[in-house]
Amino acid sequence: MSSSPRPERRKRSVLPSSLRGKLIAQVIVLLAMVCLVVGLVTDLALRSFLVHQLDDRLSAASERGRRPPPPGTPTFPSGQHPPDSLRVPGQGIGTLGVLIQPNGSVRSGVLLGGVAPTETNPFPSEQVPAKQLSTLVNLPPDGQKRSVDLGVLGEYRVVSVRNDVGDVLITGLPLDEVSATLWQLSFIFGGVALGGLLIAGGVGAVTIRRTMRPLDRLASTAAEVSELRLDRGEVALSVRVPEVDTDPRTEVGKVGAAFNRMIGHVAAALTARHASESRVRQFVADASHELRTPLAAIRGYAELTRRSAEEVPPDIAFAMGRVESESARMTTLVEDLLLLARLDAGRHRVHEPVDLTRLVMDAVADAHAAGPDHRWLLDVPPEPITVVGDSDQLHQVLLNLLNNARTHTPPGTEVTTALSLSDGSVTLTVTDNGPGIPEEILPEVFERFARGDTSRSRAAGSTGLGLAIVAAVVAAHSGEVGVRSQPGRTEFTVRFPAAKPADDFAHVN
Repeated sequence: MSSSPRPERRKRSVLPSSLRGKLIAQVIVLLAMVCLVVGLVTDLALRSFLVHQLDDRLSAASERGRRPPPPGTPTFPSGQHPPDSLRVPGQGIGTLGVLIQPNGSVRSGVLLGGVAPTETNPFPSEQVPAKQLSTLVNLPPDGQKRSVDLGVLGEYRVVSVRNDVGDVLITGLPLDEVSATLWQLSFIFGGVALGGLLIAGGVGAVTIRRTMRPLDRLASTAAEVSELRLDRGEVALSVRVPEVDTDPRTEVGKVGAAFNRMIGHVAAALTARHASESRVRQFVADASHELRTPLAAIRGYAELTRRSAEEVPPDIAFAMGRVESESARMTTLVEDLLLLARLDAGRHRVHEPVDLTRLVMDAVADAHAAGPDHRWLLDVPPEPITVVGDSDQLHQVLLNLLNNARTHTPPGTEVTTALSLSDGSVTLTVTDNGPGIPEEILPEVFERFARGDTSRSRAAGSTGLGLAIVAAVVAAHSGEVGVRSQPGRTEFTVRFPAAKPADDFAHVN
């Protein structure tokens, strides 16, 4: 048991595929990057400004901390809080103070808010935890202002100085206000930036859509040209890009003007091709028509010689027989060429209801008489199936398909002709179990003078026009024909639209 490889799935991109979508996305991304850069620069500049202001306040607090406390301020034993730097007027809530004396004793504290001062404790404070205190004690007393993370106390801006008596005084102010201001600014700027991006995206989408309208019109013109049948017949290639989109001063105008010139060249080439095809078609039709009379004369004189009562030498009789058979084959070739010329010119003899079931049964009976060595099978529904068309041409389609199966398969081959009706479409299949058509020849079997004699046995000569006539007649009847082949099975499939009861059948000469 073998498993066929799964088809590789195309990766879907999250980015838009259209040019309009890409431009809008790129504009939004560019604006977002600009907003991000502006936000970062503003945040850094504001942080520097606020920290600079805080440093000025820190310097003032440090200066106040060097002054002695006012008279009457309660004193505390060494090692308990708060130090004298916090017991002077002007120090704000959250101010941190640490006093390191030369004898190694340390006093620390942080002014508290929300606690009512008393006569014995006019400056309520709490002591700095030991872990954070060790971080402060290790700071050098060089007067430089630093940002220090004190854990549960938060982030502080501190300065360490040495006074005249040798004590180290560390003063700090919290950075909470700076951080809160920066966060508030970030939220405000983010909201404004998001709103601006949405507005810019909407305005950009409208602007880009209006700007891309010339390209849309150009694409519409190209799509209209692509829908035209340019492979055969006379083509009226009158579609052009509107003049408003051919201004050479614009990029789209240059493309539009070049596209119009290209369409003009293609139209000229198609006109020349159609004129050439018309001349060739007319020549083939005229030549075929003119050849019918002399061929009929040659064939008649050959038959007359064969029917003569006088004895004819064997070699003369053989030669006249060959003349008669070759003139018959050449007559068939001329009739085929003339039919193809008429079909190419669009001249159909008649459109009328045709009982396709009866035609199939008659064609299979004729094929059985012409090829008794083959097995001819028939599969048709009991109800007659009707199509609209030319009875003689449809009969020739059946004969050519069956003759193709008989000619290119060995004796004993089984040939099945089936007819069915489904969803308003008539399907005719001719299937044989012969050697099949070579893969390299398969795409060309409906071309004129195409032959597959290299692999399929050939019991009789052929003109190479049989399947070409099939394709031309089927196309003239608004149908389609296809073939599938492999060793041991070849199937020709023809589909016609079924006749409707309300069809108006016009007889056309």
